[in-house]
Amino acid sequence: MQIRKAGVVGCGTMGRGIAEVSARAGYPMLISDTQKEALDRATRALGVMLTREVRTGKIDEETKSAILGRFKQTMDMADFSECDLVIEAVVEDIEVKKSVFAALDGICPEHTILATNTSCLSVTEIGSATRRQDKVLGLHFFNPVPLMKLIEAVKTDSTSDDTLDAGKTFGESLGKTVITVPDTPGFIVNRLLFAYLSEAVRMLETGVATAEEIDRAVVLGLNHPMGPFKLLDFVGIDIACHMAEYISANLKAPHIARSALLDKMVAENAIGRKSGKGFYKYG
Repeated sequence: MQIRKAGVVGCGTMGRGIAEVSARAGYPMLISDTQKEALDRATRALGVMLTREVRTGKIDEETKSAILGRFKQTMDMADFSECDLVIEAVVEDIEVKKSVFAALDGICPEHTILATNTSCLSVTEIGSATRRQDKVLGLHFFNPVPLMKLIEAVKTDSTSDDTLDAGKTFGESLGKTVITVPDTPGFIVNRLLFAYLSEAVRMLETGVATAEEIDRAVVLGLNHPMGPFKLLDFVGIDIACHMAEYISANLKAPHIARSALLDKMVAENAIGRKSGKGFYKYG
């Protein structure tokens, strides 16, 4: 199946990024959100970015206009009836995701593929809200979407080979490397990542080293672009707690359990960059 027009439900950081890279790759792209302000903010941000690229000679005015012309917004879910692929990128709450999938299932034609950008939740359970489980898969992009080169294509027991092939072809057309992964909590990357983050937090809690020392050791000793605590601030400590709890419970993996320290930080709204403070302070 060929993807000619695609859409994204959810205009947060991930949804905006997915819509941007898709529009840049030539796809007419429809993006929706329940908040008009979020949609306008995404369109303005893309316009500012493209203007900067014109000024620095990376693209010309014609390319800028073409990309913006493909980037359409809507607050009416019925508009997704024209899409061959719709990617859900709403909050990491399985009931919210299931409600989105149920609505799309009633709107989109039979051939439309429904994908979730979930980073750890069960794609099978999300797809159970539809009558097209063979056309459901996960397409897990990474943040920031324009820079990160990987997509995890999550195949459930019900995902057809045609659906998986179409999803992978779409991802590769965006310039990404796409790997097929099973529908298991955290998939590959986050299952490994949260074991690492949990151990870093344990080292901090038990006084092995400070957050700054651990971050510096990881950057200089492992050549990571940032240490675990700057990464937690970037992801959002509230989101990290939720993901750790889900992965730990579903894998019966106590080494990935959420910590009292992170719970305390969430209670104090010290959840990272988005609140202005976490393990570090932000202006």
